[in-house]
Amino acid sequence: MAEVVVFPYRPDDYESEKASNSYLMSLIAVIAGLPLPIINLLATGFFWLSNRKGTFFVRWHCMQALLSQVFVLMMNSAGFYWTLSIIFGDNEVSNTYIAYLITIFIFNVGEFIMTIYAAVNTRKGQHVYFWFFGPLTDQICKP
Repeated sequence: MAEVVVFPYRPDDYESEKASNSYLMSLIAVIAGLPLPIINLLATGFFWLSNRKGTFFVRWHCMQALLSQVFVLMMNSAGFYWTLSIIFGDNEVSNTYIAYLITIFIFNVGEFIMTIYAAVNTRKGQHVYFWFFGPLTDQICKP
């Protein structure tokens, strides 16, 4: 799900810590705002805003963390509204609904593990590249 790639620039400790904090921000937000997945996105978004003029290494990792949180929010929101439509609406629990909930659970656990992995390795000054979000971040974030 994530790989460490060779980055031509070796960041100093301050940059590594800032980049690592971009991933830790979403993990801390999970603890603080567990029932509301938008809290993770807001915390990561504010951290990106505060570091958008930082070094390329920090900006790049802040953007990758933000993009992953946007995707998590979309998946979780769809499941949340589907659940509400079952509870309060005319929809019934179906195999498709159960499969989507299992998919969301697996994706959230995988994203949680990837985020911890990225935070640890980025703190070591390594460039962690998520398989889906890394190329997208490359397109958005320019040196």
